[in-house]
Amino acid sequence: MNMNDLNILFTSSGRRVSLIRKFKEAYARHGIQGKVVTADIKPSAPAAFAGDRHALVPRVTDPRYVDALLELCKEERIHLVIPLIDTELVLLAAHKALFEQHQIRLLLSSIELNELASDKLKTFAFFNANGIRTPKVYSEEEIRLKQFVFPLLIKPRRGSSSQGVTIIRNERELDFFKDYIPEAMVQELVSGEEYTVDVMLDFHGAVKAIVPRLRMETRAGEVSKGVTRKDESVIRAVRQVVSALPGPVGCITLQCFKQTSGEITFIEINPRFGGGIPLAIEAGADFPLWTLMLGRGERFSGERDDSWDEDLTMLRYDDAFFTKELSL
Repeated sequence: MNMNDLNILFTSSGRRVSLIRKFKEAYARHGIQGKVVTADIKPSAPAAFAGDRHALVPRVTDPRYVDALLELCKEERIHLVIPLIDTELVLLAAHKALFEQHQIRLLLSSIELNELASDKLKTFAFFNANGIRTPKVYSEEEIRLKQFVFPLLIKPRRGSSSQGVTIIRNERELDFFKDYIPEAMVQELVSGEEYTVDVMLDFHGAVKAIVPRLRMETRAGEVSKGVTRKDESVIRAVRQVVSALPGPVGCITLQCFKQTSGEITFIEINPRFGGGIPLAIEAGADFPLWTLMLGRGERFSGERDDSWDEDLTMLRYDDAFFTKELSL
C-alpha cells in the first residue's frame, strides 16, 4: 500500500493521547510516511506531546476558528482532518466544502447526522421514526400530570460527556434538577448491560467493522474499564441503526443497553472517535489504518472485518508527560 506523505490533523486533541499514539503506531507498522499534527487551545494539552507537531488554535466558539484551522491545514499540508469533540462537529460539517476546495478531507458525517446527534430530542425523534427502541422522553404535560414512574433520568438536551446526567428518584429531585439543568430532558431510566459500539464507515457509507465494548466502569462520562464482546444481537441492532443514519462517515460511536429481556435500547449517537476506541484498536480492529486509507481516497470493499479479539479487557489509569519545554 503506497501511502507516502499522508498528513493528518486531530482537532481539539486535549487528552486523547492513547488514540494519537495508536495512529503513530499505525504509521510505523505499515511503513506510512507523513506526520500527525494535533491542535488545541492550550500548549499544555497532553496530546501535544504525542504527535509530531502541535498547533494552537482559537476556541471552537471563536468566529476565527474555521479560518485558523484552514490556514493550519494549508501550512502543514494536511490531507485529512479528524475532529474529536462534539461541539465542533456541526460547525465543521457546515464548512466541509471550503476545506475540500483545498483538497483537504474532513472525516465527518453529514451536517444532518451531526445535528441530530448533538440534540438529544432530535436523536429521540430519529430513533422513534425508524422503529429503533429508545427510552421514552416525557413531555411537559406528562410531567405535570405525573404520568411517569420513578426512577427517571434527566440530562441536558444538548449535553456531552455525560455532564448533567442525573438519576431522579423522587419529586423533590425532579423539581430541582428540571430547573437546575439547562434545557433539561426527562426520560425513562433503562438498565442492563451498557455497550459502546464503534462502527467504521467509508465516505460512501460502506461498513468496515462493528465492535461492541461492554462498559464495566466509567469516569467523568468516559469508559475507564471495558471489554470487547462479539454479541451478535448487539451487532445486528447496530447495523439497523447505521443503515438508517443520514450520511454516516468515519467512526460512529453508538451507545445502547442490552436489557435482561434481550431487547437492545439505544440512547446516544456520537459521530466521532469515542474515548474508549483504543480498546477496539488494541483488540485488532485497525481503525487507524482504515482512517488513513480513507485519507488516500480509498473505499471499503463492503466485507465486514470481524477478525478483532473478543474478551479483551481495558483497565485505564492516569499517566503523565514531564517537560521543561512549556512556557505558560
